[in-house]
Amino acid sequence: MSSQPIVRRKLADEVRDRLMTIIRSGELRPGDRLPSERDLMDRFSVGRPAVREALQSLDSAGVIEINHGERARIAVPDTRGMFDRIGQTMLHLLQTSPATLEDLKQARILFEVGMVRMAAQSATGADIEKLAQALDKQRAAIDNAADFVKCDMAFHTAITAVSGNSVCVVLSEAMLDWLFNFRRDLLRLPGSEFITLAEHQQLLETIARHDVDGAERAMMDHLSRANERYRILEDAMMRRSLNGGLEEL
Repeated sequence: MSSQPIVRRKLADEVRDRLMTIIRSGELRPGDRLPSERDLMDRFSVGRPAVREALQSLDSAGVIEINHGERARIAVPDTRGMFDRIGQTMLHLLQTSPATLEDLKQARILFEVGMVRMAAQSATGADIEKLAQALDKQRAAIDNAADFVKCDMAFHTAITAVSGNSVCVVLSEAMLDWLFNFRRDLLRLPGSEFITLAEHQQLLETIARHDVDGAERAMMDHLSRANERYRILEDAMMRRSLNGGLEEL
């Protein structure tokens, strides 16, 4: 016989789960409005606080949309919105758990190597032209740090876009955005722009030749060098921080 205690659930959690069951059953479809708070209170025999807390939880999860003065509406599924919602959580995790940054870098390598192999296998003439245009824009932005980084991210996302997989494209944008927002100063090392452009040119050429293994090697080399630049700058920032602390003493 189990001796585990019975956990008493909050009413709001029960209301949230029942609403999720209703939504998943198809009784309510994306764009439909939920019943009023009063109707939900009567339906589930709970008070207004439990209903409101349940609705706020679903709103935070992106399942419903709440606008002031209107009944809540079932949200239309949106992959980009989903990653946007977890963005702040990811940044908090990166700030409080340094090991997570290393995990994110490793995840990016695994992801982008897979994407560049797929691009080299299946890129059409139109895809290659889009990549070339993205690289031209990055070259034109070489004297503008912020624009150069944005174009760098856009080039990598363009490689992912060759897959035609919208989830992969949004995931690529999200990972790059998390890195950019967490360490803006680490994403651009002065003097490294020409190296980055040369590496991107090599990626473009291997994709255009449909050289799958060559594209993988080029991406591995590119990201390995990028991570080494991360390490150099992180070490420099740590030394400055320690020296500053000693000066204050």
